[in-house]
Amino acid sequence: MRVVIKPDYQSLSQWAADYVVYRINKHRPTPKKPFVLGLPSGSTPLGMFEALAKYYKEGKVSFENVVFFGVGEYIGVGAGDEHGFQYFLWDKFLKYVNIKKEHVHFLDGLTTNYAEECANYEKMIKSAGGVNLFIGGVGQDGHIAFNEPYSSLNSRTRAKVLTPSTLRANSRFFDNDISKVPPMVLTIGIETMMEADEVLILASGTAKANAIKHAVQGCVTHVWPISILQHHPHGIIACDEEATKEIDAETVDYFKEIDKNKY
Repeated sequence: MRVVIKPDYQSLSQWAADYVVYRINKHRPTPKKPFVLGLPSGSTPLGMFEALAKYYKEGKVSFENVVFFGVGEYIGVGAGDEHGFQYFLWDKFLKYVNIKKEHVHFLDGLTTNYAEECANYEKMIKSAGGVNLFIGGVGQDGHIAFNEPYSSLNSRTRAKVLTPSTLRANSRFFDNDISKVPPMVLTIGIETMMEADEVLILASGTAKANAIKHAVQGCVTHVWPISILQHHPHGIIACDEEATKEIDAETVDYFKEIDKNKY
């Protein structure tokens, strides 16, 4: 596992955006060979989104041949609902770049057949050639995408009940009213995520420090889903200094010392 440690949120966001641009440009995507990108919602990637939009305006990257897959959606929430993840990503990032609408895929939160919707989503990912780079955030309890603690490490895209801690965390998007947060989501699974060529997890702030400690220094366990990243051949955790507060100082120094690559 590679661990990239930056001084603060701004430099973390900038590094993440630089890495995405580097990977897309290195791939040299074409209509027949698109770059397939998985992106999360939430507050952590906002700085990265802003930097990516800036790079697009400067002509340093094009998203014309990038295919995008979202990680999940609240059950009962449609595309036009401002509380939905689809709405969030269009509002915060996608509308600012030259991505084609037909290249953007989300799980349908209004479906009445969860199993069929999730199976079709898996098929769409495979038909796109698989995900080249999956970017995710991590919850305070170590969840990735919406695979909460004790999720199967072999899970596929499915319906999932959110834990009280996730409901509390997400209530900030619902006027801080936990009763307004939908209790279930459709989410890609852990194994679905792990099939990507690369997985990059972003973490910022002391609230994520315990999760990052278990990801880096703990055992692989479904109690801390992020720990599965230890088994990925190209897994990266990119975080700021505050998110490393629970990691041994020697380990932090080790990762800083060995991480000499720009990207």
